Amino acid sequence: MLSSHSFLQNSPFLSTTRLLESKTRPFLSYNFRPSSFTICSSSVQSQKQDVVIVGAGIAGLATAVSLHRLGIESVVLEQAESLRTGGTSLTLFKNGWRVLDALGVGDYLRTQFLEIQGMAINTEDGRELRSFKFKEEDESQEVRAVERGILLETLANQLPPDAIRFSSKLAKIDKGGSGETLLKLTDGTQLSAKIVIGCDGIRSPIATWMGFPEPKYVGHCAFRGLAFYPDGQPFEPKVNYIYGRGVRAGYVPVSPTKVYWFVCFNSSTPGPKITDPSVLKKQTGELVKNWPLELLNIIDVTPDDTIIRTPLVDRWLWPTISPSASTGSVVLVGDAWHPMTPNLGQGACCALEDAVVLARKLASAIKSEPKSVENALKSYETERWPRIFPLTIRANLVGTLLQLDNPLVCSVRNNIVIPKVVRLGPILEHTNFECEPLS
Repeated sequence: MLSSHSFLQNSPFLSTTRLLESKTRPFLSYNFRPSSFTICSSSVQSQKQDVVIVGAGIAGLATAVSLHRLGIESVVLEQAESLRTGGTSLTLFKNGWRVLDALGVGDYLRTQFLEIQGMAINTEDGRELRSFKFKEEDESQEVRAVERGILLETLANQLPPDAIRFSSKLAKIDKGGSGETLLKLTDGTQLSAKIVIGCDGIRSPIATWMGFPEPKYVGHCAFRGLAFYPDGQPFEPKVNYIYGRGVRAGYVPVSPTKVYWFVCFNSSTPGPKITDPSVLKKQTGELVKNWPLELLNIIDVTPDDTIIRTPLVDRWLWPTISPSASTGSVVLVGDAWHPMTPNLGQGACCALEDAVVLARKLASAIKSEPKSVENALKSYETERWPRIFPLTIRANLVGTLLQLDNPLVCSVRNNIVIPKVVRLGPILEHTNFECEPLS
């Protein structure tokens, strides 16, 4: 592994904390659109950077922390004014926790979130179809629902001061001279980066620039929320799933006072964007109004500002057809590369895996010639693609099967497939991922 000292002494790259002397000159700045840019007159503060990460979500921060632990500093550009700590929670299985341990934050997070012991599957009228205990299926399994905001703050706290630059929205990306990449921001700043890592989410402008199509809507939308019980939530530490016809729901304790829930429903289109929380709560209640009272009570005690509605999308990375994950020294990580539906609980886990795999390969290559960096990025894609592509398809198929509304099919699912056929052990095999500490 590279120490910080050896990297700075031996690498042809400058430390990202060293900037060239700032200078001002006219240039064209751009407001980003998927395929066109609006030109306006401005001035630019030209800066040289070694590694620039676009996006301070889970993928971006995990990548920055991974590189930092390997002695490589980076600048993280985030378009928002602060960390986007809103939203609800996400479920992390053992592969996610192994990465968090490698990043040095696993034990800290464990103190705040309950370990989930198992799962139960019920029908909309309250009949239990099947229950599992995770440790009985896999002794090494670890499952916890984690608040997204706390995870982001924990990762951000591992980085040096000023490593994250807020209010830094990408306007344009372009190739510069000497193999560098030019990043133009909406505030007029221009950066010249030796390596650019796109962690800018599902609607990634960098992925668009690299030729990736927009993620495809899969025909389902989901309401999500985080219920709050100031005097303590009453539920056992297990995931509870409820399956209906074309609608399914679930809830899981996150901490002693919070419970995450979701309601997924079929919709031919993503529908209009709705931000009024009272409307979102009302629509959710109408979908499950005759379902178990326990679920309705959870939704009822959910603070309005935690309820969101999102269309579910994914992108299948077809071999030889889809663009490469890297172009020169620009590479994609997490949702920017492989958005997947949440049906396997692997979106965040895979983003964390991406981060450590990419960081290790860059750490081995960055002290060599620039071509070695490009080879490292290709090696990252070669290693990650065989894992990401099948998981994306599997998550899609699971969601499609669970969202079927045909009465006969649902009857077979509830009376034969789930009670007699499904085995949890093989389903969880995809959570096997070895991750050594980063140092």
